[in-house]
Amino acid sequence: MQETGATMRRLIVLLLSLLALISLGTATVAAQQVHIVQRGDTLTNIASRYGVNLADLLVTNGMTMNSVIHRGNQIVIPGTGGGGSAPSAPSAPTGTTTYTVQRGDFLALIAINHRTTYIELARLNGLTEPYILHSGQTLIVPSMGGGAAPGVGAPVAPSAYSTYTVKSGDSLAEIAAKYSMTYIELARLNNIENPDTLYIGQVLTVPGPPEPPPAPAPAPADAGAPPPPPPPVAGASASGGFELGGQVAHFNKVNEMRNSRMTWVKRQVRWGGQSADDFKSWIDHAHGLGFRILLSVVGDHNIHGRIASNPGQVYNEFAGFLAGLARHGADAIEVWNETNIGHEWPHGHINGANYTQMLAAAFNAIKSARPATMVISAAPSPTGYWGGAGCGHDGCNDDAYIRQMAAAGAANYMDCVGVHWNNGFLPPTATTGGPNAHYSYYLPALTALYRSTFPGKPLCFTEIGYVSPDGFQPLCNNFAWGNTTSVGEQAEWLRGTVNYLRGQNTRLMIVWNVDFTHWVSTDFGCDPQAGYAIVRPDGSCPACNTLRAAMGG
Repeated sequence: MQETGATMRRLIVLLLSLLALISLGTATVAAQQVHIVQRGDTLTNIASRYGVNLADLLVTNGMTMNSVIHRGNQIVIPGTGGGGSAPSAPSAPTGTTTYTVQRGDFLALIAINHRTTYIELARLNGLTEPYILHSGQTLIVPSMGGGAAPGVGAPVAPSAYSTYTVKSGDSLAEIAAKYSMTYIELARLNNIENPDTLYIGQVLTVPGPPEPPPAPAPAPADAGAPPPPPPPVAGASASGGFELGGQVAHFNKVNEMRNSRMTWVKRQVRWGGQSADDFKSWIDHAHGLGFRILLSVVGDHNIHGRIASNPGQVYNEFAGFLAGLARHGADAIEVWNETNIGHEWPHGHINGANYTQMLAAAFNAIKSARPATMVISAAPSPTGYWGGAGCGHDGCNDDAYIRQMAAAGAANYMDCVGVHWNNGFLPPTATTGGPNAHYSYYLPALTALYRSTFPGKPLCFTEIGYVSPDGFQPLCNNFAWGNTTSVGEQAEWLRGTVNYLRGQNTRLMIVWNVDFTHWVSTDFGCDPQAGYAIVRPDGSCPACNTLRAAMGG
């Protein structure tokens, strides 16, 4: 009994201690300001409203940039009430200074601007992959007053530079060892963002070799700048007036499309070596329903490695597949999709000149098979992600990319310029009101960019649409800019888009999309395709009526 009594006393003391700790924690939280999430709120605008750093807001609430918030959630505002202050900037060691992250920055770009590598910059700041940065974040960077970054050797004098062509099986560390340097120094010398990714035929700048180099082996066919494309084959152009269509998942909303005065249907083909015969039924079905069909053809992701190692062979195989689609009667073919980003093109090879090689082979094959088939260049993803650098190892801003295409002669191998625009959350004629002045937020600015880059060529908007969460849960953070767009606004803005593009030398406007039902908006994925659909979850289609009115009734 005595042992039992002692045990009880210990339990009571422990319980009282726990209650004290809980009370202390509760008092601390209660002293902090709490925001109740409302419709349309995003983590970014909550941080802005309270004047706090977004990164601090995320840390305080145990969130990441991909976290999803919902109406009624409680968000603790950092730096308010009984708690500590915001994290202080890291102290800078000798030979360094600090840099405040700006919107659009990424680690490799900051590293290049401060004459170091992203690896060294990550080490200085204790960062781990995937190296997510936030506007306002303070980084330690090498001082620009002279000298190399800590841990990085001084650059080799220009007079001692030589070159090395990457061969099969090479790694950056092995190449660096041949020239008595570290792989970090070699990465820095070549502005390489990811030292784990090299490609055969890549030419690296290296220090002068310790002994005379052997006679160089013949370079692979795809090394260096791509060769000039072949002369274009003559064929019909994209002549004709403005026409409207929609991208479909299935041919099950024919009446809604007809009611909208759509005369085109678009479907996407994932090519992985199949025969064009496999898609003949799609073409025949569209024609049987009275629609012309645009096939947007993009390679399966397992094709990326083959493009990197033997692009010429892949381009010819792909061109043969497209020629087969043309012979089966495809009315228009979009040659690949969003080739300026790493999701659709192999890293290290993303360049408008490389894509022009594919486009030229495709154009000539299609026009030889069926001159009347309209050839549309791959619409890039509109983005300013790569900032002032324009391009990185894993992609390019679309303005830099289409300028590369134009310089390589891409205009000779297209009937129509492919354009995408699906990040609109303002009326189609708006020129202000977005988070910043970047052209990708404003349809008039985007249209002017593409028209001026390819003067005389009509535009084909192969994806254009407005996302609305009506009928669904709130959009995830990557699409949070669309949380306030109603279905009514979607319908009116599509009407306005038709009216605007009709006067912008636009040949084709494909609404993204008609009938998709896929919706993912969680911490683990974000792909709200159904939010763009003009046929809503309840079966209504407000945009069908506004599109019909815009097309003349």
